[in-house]
Amino acid sequence: SISEDTSLAPMDATADKEKPLSAGLLPGETVVKEGKAAILFPSANEVFYNPVQEFNRDLTCAVITEFARDLLAQRGVKVVVPGEKERVLVSLSEETNEDDAQTEEKNGAESPAVTATVGEKCERGLRVLEGLAASGLRSVRFALEVPGLQSVTANDFSTKAAALIARNAQYNGVSHLLEASCRDASMLMYEMRGKKERFDVIDLDPYGSPASFLDAAVQAVSEGGLLCVTCTDMAVMAGNSGETCYSKYGSVSIKAKYCHEMALRIILHSLDQRAGVYQRYIQPLLSVSVDFYIRVFVRVFTGQATVKNSASKQALVYNCVGCGSFHLQRMGRRTSNGKHMKYSPAAGPPVGPECEHCGQRHQLGGPIWAEPIYDLAFVQKVLSAVSGNPSRFGTSKRIEGMLSMVTEELEDVPLYYTMDSLSSTIHCSTPPLLQFKSALLHAGHRVSLSHACKNAIKTDAPPAAIWDIMRCWEKANPVKREKLSETSPAFKILSTEPSLEACFTVREDANPQSRKRHLTRFQENPQAFWGPKARAKAGGGIATNLQDKRKKCQNKRKNQITDSSEVKNFHCKKFRQVSSPRGSCAAIASNCVYFRQKDSTEKIYSASHKKKDTWHLYMSHSSSLFTALPKQCLSIKQSGWLSDVSMPFGFLPDETSVAGTLLLIHCSSC
Repeated sequence: SISEDTSLAPMDATADKEKPLSAGLLPGETVVKEGKAAILFPSANEVFYNPVQEFNRDLTCAVITEFARDLLAQRGVKVVVPGEKERVLVSLSEETNEDDAQTEEKNGAESPAVTATVGEKCERGLRVLEGLAASGLRSVRFALEVPGLQSVTANDFSTKAAALIARNAQYNGVSHLLEASCRDASMLMYEMRGKKERFDVIDLDPYGSPASFLDAAVQAVSEGGLLCVTCTDMAVMAGNSGETCYSKYGSVSIKAKYCHEMALRIILHSLDQRAGVYQRYIQPLLSVSVDFYIRVFVRVFTGQATVKNSASKQALVYNCVGCGSFHLQRMGRRTSNGKHMKYSPAAGPPVGPECEHCGQRHQLGGPIWAEPIYDLAFVQKVLSAVSGNPSRFGTSKRIEGMLSMVTEELEDVPLYYTMDSLSSTIHCSTPPLLQFKSALLHAGHRVSLSHACKNAIKTDAPPAAIWDIMRCWEKANPVKREKLSETSPAFKILSTEPSLEACFTVREDANPQSRKRHLTRFQENPQAFWGPKARAKAGGGIATNLQDKRKKCQNKRKNQITDSSEVKNFHCKKFRQVSSPRGSCAAIASNCVYFRQKDSTEKIYSASHKKKDTWHLYMSHSSSLFTALPKQCLSIKQSGWLSDVSMPFGFLPDETSVAGTLLLIHCSSC
């Protein structure tokens, strides 16, 4: 069962009207507290709950609050958040923006008369759907912490989960806002495709891939509505299974250093592609890569003319397998022709058959979303609200640090390089981050960090300029070029003289404000095994403990088997599949964990090479030992006659005959 201290965030002090935790509890039930919500869990732990995603839920509450503030202002409703003071726009730059201040004052003077507070039903408010609610924690938090809601539908296919959702809604006193549903999430959204039935906000946070729900989601969200999607299948989206990624998202992932940002752009591409089928398009508000998952917030609009721009928003990625240089190839091209827009196929490819820097081949990935992955003005509003009311969320510091980094990124520059990969390519020491950024700034290029990777560099500089700077760094910190292979990327890159003289003097603008202020940007894991928990079973109940599963399925050869009774009773594949008597196995007989005695005379895998001597080990199980022995050495490269039969080397249980004797055969040639 999950104890009360499982959650990382304590109950908010403002929840003074909450009933005692012991009231209304059934035998064996426990309570998990997060934000203002208190969620009941049965002792059998039959409904999925993941305390790791508290940051995800906090960020979602903050984003929906700002979305409601903007959308309900158009409907004449003003949202009121407890503990929030007068709105002040947070700017990470040291310069003040007077226009923004005047805009805030103007908006405040024209504030609507109708107000909406948390926990109260707003007739002109938002209709929210959580498609895969599990325990209902997220939906309960929406009802308790997000103002301006008309209704919250918490759906789950499990009957046990749906019953627990209804009980949690009653326990937290939000039954007037929250409705439990036990339906297939896709079917529920398909039935709500009508313009008057659509949801203003749809939140999808499945265990694994959301691919099967995206088609229904882009249809069931209202015009200009908010779609929140979480992906935890990062092994697929980060390049381990490019073919699986294509079947789910229509894009081939690449195992590259920028894989986490590429995963964000893959899910955005998939959303835009599926929305385009219904003459709809997306506008990303915020996209973040956090811990072991990615999270995107997009608005969905309808417009046939705008959908035509979709092809020019997607791009293929050419990634060099040698030096890691990458180029983007847009799928389409659009040019303005007065009041009309002309669309045409893109021209390419942007690279030759081989990489111009190292001579290696290219991998082809994508298509991916090549436009900005966030709305700067919206992110600054969320950042301002969170930093101005830090007691609202338990992870406020991390949200502030994460959003601060997002606002500092180059929004029009897809993907990034990493410092360690650049230096490892040419086998030199890694230049300090600020010095490398300063060198790019001195060369006239734009550069920023990335929230998706700690040592990432986003820049509009071409790969040629980046490698010129690395060549200049290598001259100051030389490598032993005599040890480099002539076919290696490092040799070919360093064989070219740099076309510019890099300046590594640190500039003031190279250090971003989030770094100067020591914000929580890349949080360390607070505890061991910080990651996704065990999957919930379809009929209710939690799967086997994840740690037990890892012990069972991983590290199989970490502890070698010493007991002969535990060894497999057949030869390994390498011994059987090759036609030669020796097979392709080069393991030492005493170290082969797959060998066990057979009924016939068989050779144990050939042997140890000590200096120039080759020893062949044989096992005899019959009296016809000497007729079964080969006459020539079975070494891979040497061929000689076997001699010097040494016996007995050792005995197996049968010590009365030649059968069962372990013999050592020495080759006189090799």
